[in-house]
Amino acid sequence: MDTLWTVVFGLLFFALLMASVALHEIGHLLPAKLFGVRVPQYFVGFGRTLWSTRRGGTEYGVKLFPLGGFVRLLGMYPPARPDAPPTRWQRIADDARSVEWDDIVPADDGALFYQKKTHQKLIIMAGGIVMNLLISFGLFWGVTGLYGTWQDSTVVHSIQACVIAGQRADMTCTPDDPPTPAAQAGLLAGDRIVAFNGTAITDYPQLTALIRANLDREATLVVERDGQQVTLPTVHTRLRTIADPDAPGGATPIGSLGVIPTAELVRGGPGEVLASMAGLTAQSVSAIAQFPVKVWNVVADMVTGQPRSLESPISIVGASVVAGQASVLEVPAAARAAMFASLLASVNLFLAVFNLVPLPPLDGGHIAGALWEWLRRTVARATGRPDPGPVDTAKMVPVAYAVGGFILLCGVVLIVADIVSPVKIF
Repeated sequence: MDTLWTVVFGLLFFALLMASVALHEIGHLLPAKLFGVRVPQYFVGFGRTLWSTRRGGTEYGVKLFPLGGFVRLLGMYPPARPDAPPTRWQRIADDARSVEWDDIVPADDGALFYQKKTHQKLIIMAGGIVMNLLISFGLFWGVTGLYGTWQDSTVVHSIQACVIAGQRADMTCTPDDPPTPAAQAGLLAGDRIVAFNGTAITDYPQLTALIRANLDREATLVVERDGQQVTLPTVHTRLRTIADPDAPGGATPIGSLGVIPTAELVRGGPGEVLASMAGLTAQSVSAIAQFPVKVWNVVADMVTGQPRSLESPISIVGASVVAGQASVLEVPAAARAAMFASLLASVNLFLAVFNLVPLPPLDGGHIAGALWEWLRRTVARATGRPDPGPVDTAKMVPVAYAVGGFILLCGVVLIVADIVSPVKIF
């Protein structure tokens, strides 16, 4: 029965992801129509058309492969300049331009994307990103406000009694294992840490940052125990190394104490949601910067038979599998629903950040083109030179082919890896 429900909720998650993609494209469609751009097509999926209908000059439909979607805006590429040099790069741009201009008629003058003002182009191209951000915010707010999020507190749940070097079958402390700083200081379960080296502690992330930055220097803790504040004996935090999040394969030294915190379910409002999304955005930026290397590592691990790293990227298939598995965990239904919604929110946030990459065919590439056009025209006006005209974004078609091909290749690789060697989170 668990297998059945895993499949059902996995498919539901996949369907909701496709709904997110559809809403992303609506984020482009609505402002485009508002600003008078002709929109010939709006489709979810790629490949052969399964169903379509025409409304208001736009064909809406669903295609065979539900792995994305698109909205076609007429006039993305401006007319070719007569003085453009006949280079191979220019010929590729002109070939792409000719395909689009075959559908443009004189009546479309004024309804072409390249003719719109800069702020209108930015709103249209950022609309999909904003839609994903709104979906993410709404889901996270629902989880945080209705259910809450588990957060580590400054109350000690337990301590690690000793430092066990390496991996061994029996993880029980022996007389040869040195005690952790927490054990040396005499920390007890139930203690609330209120100060670290004279700094008042307000939350666990602050305490963690102080401990890590302390390296192997002296540390004096003040705890609240049985209603009284107790200053514990001064100890030295212990030095250890962790993987450097900003340098793949690198390591960075940090201080450690050996405390296991108590997790508390805390509800919050929009402010807490925005702060959490800011942190997740920073993590997404780091993940995108390391994306090519991590995909390569996925391939290497798959070929050599190594287990998949929990930090490796996953495809929408892998995310759907994880969501299905989370939905049948032996935890309260509210907790499962919160995990399901949080995962969907996280994927939407990642899609928003990923689409900001300033390379075509991503939204960020078109945003960069509009900003570059605005800068050229602004400089021309300021220096008394004639308007240079619209930027020929068709010249970026080879880059779009390369980036699109790379994304497609990575997507196929990750889908195969998620089937052959899935990430085992639960």
